[in-house]
Amino acid sequence: MTKNGKNRLRVGVIFGGRSGEHEVSLNSAQSVMRALNPDKYEVIPIGIDKNGRWLTGDVVGTLTEGKTSSHHATLLPDPQATGLMQLDEGEHVGLTAVSQLDVIFPVLHGPYGEDGTVQGLLELANLPYVGAGVVGSAVGMDKAIFKHVMVANGLPVLPWLLVHSKEWRKRPYDIIAEVEAILVYPVFTKPANLGSSVGISKCHNRDELHAGLDEAANYDRRIVVEQGVTVRELEVSVLGNDEPVASVVGEVRPRRDFYDYVAKYVSDDSELIIPADLSEAQSDEVRRLAVQAYKAIDCAGLGRVDLLLDVANGRLFLNEINTIPGFTRISMYPKLWEASGLSYSQLLDKLIDLAIERHEEKEQLKTTIT
Repeated sequence: MTKNGKNRLRVGVIFGGRSGEHEVSLNSAQSVMRALNPDKYEVIPIGIDKNGRWLTGDVVGTLTEGKTSSHHATLLPDPQATGLMQLDEGEHVGLTAVSQLDVIFPVLHGPYGEDGTVQGLLELANLPYVGAGVVGSAVGMDKAIFKHVMVANGLPVLPWLLVHSKEWRKRPYDIIAEVEAILVYPVFTKPANLGSSVGISKCHNRDELHAGLDEAANYDRRIVVEQGVTVRELEVSVLGNDEPVASVVGEVRPRRDFYDYVAKYVSDDSELIIPADLSEAQSDEVRRLAVQAYKAIDCAGLGRVDLLLDVANGRLFLNEINTIPGFTRISMYPKLWEASGLSYSQLLDKLIDLAIERHEEKEQLKTTIT
């Protein structure tokens, strides 16, 4: 791989993006960039603003403080041009190479980053990148498809149904009747493709269901309506490619009605318990289900698997997989690995190694029949 004179890998960290989780991505990326060992890596920041414009230079300053010391940039879907390109604007439009890149570390949460779109570009460019590929990213992002895959693999999920936003707007009372015929209150309404609990509502009656479906429809054309139960919220960090391993199990105890966006990123009153107070058998089962779900969607590199433990009967349900989970030092994914004996900086090293390993393995595959 191309390295500079100091034998450091050039790591392009991509963050920001056209997503309701833009600010979360900025926080995660800044933590990652500060923790990457400067003796091993040369960090190349690549920011994406809320309009989808790619930037290089003082990207953090531009995205957080409105500074103008960054430049329009792009990556080309060309395996012969594995570098960051600056777009020269003005009278003479053109591209200027900024830096060759050895590996990409996407720290993009939500649509247009965690859903397979950026991963597709990186595949076309033939660049190694941290995390799941196109399929794993897309399935992990889409709550409805994820549930279908879990059921197909014999893995437990809560009762649910899918509502199309267009149908909701055309015949709201019919949709409410369909929900009430299948599920009982409380129920959760969720955009099918979004993370960080953005657009999620807990609905205790018909009026709240109407408001919850309206809110979710603001963010996606497809809405998941899921049965609400009294649960303990468990999280497991999974690491690896073909032979993934699971961390210790953590538990989130939100002070709010559920672990929503405010509880995750604004308020600091949720209780994070590591390790979770579970029996050895329960913990082993949680970790087993997490790894099975990870493999079922063909995840790679990393993923935080969220499960629900029904307090009434002890049943476990897969809730979702975050293929690019929050990555600040206080985020659950790195905290669970720290509790398992892997430090934040060691975790970053391992993720980059896994990205390169997976890319080298794919390079051995035939792409022609001659």
